[in-house]
This record gives sequence, C-alpha cells and structure tokens, in this order.
Amino acid sequence: MAQSVPPGDIATQPNAKIVFNAPYDDKHTYHIKVINSSARRIGYGIKTTNMKRLGVDPPCGVLDPKEAVLLAVSCDAFAYGQEDTNNDRITIEWTNTPDGAAKQFRREW
Repeated sequence: MAQSVPPGDIATQPNAKIVFNAPYDDKHTYHIKVINSSARRIGYGIKTTNMKRLGVDPPCGVLDPKEAVLLAVSCDAFAYGQEDTNNDRITIEWTNTPDGAAKQFRREW
C-alpha cells in the first residue's frame, strides 16, 4: 500500500505565498509551479478557504517523480473593504499513489 511510505517533498514557485493586488473589480490570475521532488508518483489536490473568490486550475492531478505542473490561481472580482480576505488561503495536499495505479487522480487516495 502506498501509505506505508510517507509522501516525499514537493516544491512550489513561488515558495511561500502569492498576493493579489488592486484593482479588485477585475479577475486576476497568477501561476504557481508545483514540483514533485520525491522519487515516487504522487497525487495532489488543492483546497481553498473561499471557493467563491479563489479558484485553481487544475484542482487536482498526478505527478511522476521530478515532474512539475503549472497551476493557474485566480481571484474573482470583489468589493474591497466589504469582505474579509485575511483568512483566504489555498492548500496543496498530496499523497503517494498506490503502486501500479493509473496516472489519473482519484479522490479516495
């Protein structure tokens, strides 16, 4: 079973955070590169604290060892000052894929 071995590391570029700057009356999109720096195939999924405002494409996938993917992170238009954005976050979760699994993401991993 894949879970007997802890998942390896991933790297992101930028490595800590992205900041969406004004104006907020237009949709903005930035990109994050996710790199599987481990020696095993991983499945990843993206979570967000505000699904109405923040979107990520593709929201999930599978990466072979040393493979990378470019994620488009978008922030929809909103009324600045009328909405609390302090806790808006996206989280990347990942796990090893089961041995012999197809290169297709499955939520049950």
